[in-house]
Amino acid sequence: MSDIGDWFKSVPFITRYWFAGSIAVPLIGKLGLISPVFLVLWPEAFFHKFQIWRPITSTLYFPVGPGTGFLYLVNLYFLYQYSSRLETGAFDGRPADYIFMLLFNWLCIVITGLMMDMQLLMIPLIMSVLYVWAQLNRETVVSFWFGTRFKACYLPWVILGFNYIIGGSYRWFPNRRGGVSGFGVPPTRRQVPQEQAGGGGGGGGGGRYNWGQGFRLGDD
Repeated sequence: MSDIGDWFKSVPFITRYWFAGSIAVPLIGKLGLISPVFLVLWPEAFFHKFQIWRPITSTLYFPVGPGTGFLYLVNLYFLYQYSSRLETGAFDGRPADYIFMLLFNWLCIVITGLMMDMQLLMIPLIMSVLYVWAQLNRETVVSFWFGTRFKACYLPWVILGFNYIIGGSYRWFPNRRGGVSGFGVPPTRRQVPQEQAGGGGGGGGGGRYNWGQGFRLGDD
């Protein structure tokens, strides 16, 4: 346990608590301590029921299950890897600037999510950080699966294809429409085309909500 604690303390400050939140909130939903229905971004509840926590929880929550666990772990790795690199690289000694960039990206993603009915915002924010890193290190050669090597400027598009392959064809359109907002963000804060995962759940009185992406929230 001390090794895990030492590793956790070695993670850059902002990345450390973002990473911890991205584990804690899905775990809370998985254990049923809070229903996942209250953790996703639902425009009607946000605007009409004043459930103002949803933009925050939907950025940290992901429905972990047999069909989504691999995608979740891969994106946790991306969060740790590229957020750490940005925080200790381009934003070294400038934590306020890094927080401002994250807040700017998050705000753009939340607005896009409310307009386009995107219930889960965890992956888009992670992808925005990866995209910024790739743009700041365009000529850096990176390695991907099976020993493939290419310049960092192509990494977001490789990840887009990767998410398409492991996520299924139904994720292609959310990826593309999420990417539309990314090109409107200033160059050092732009987002890659976004990959979404959603779910389905039931409301009171036997009603059902269309979460739109093919996962049932809370499924084992």
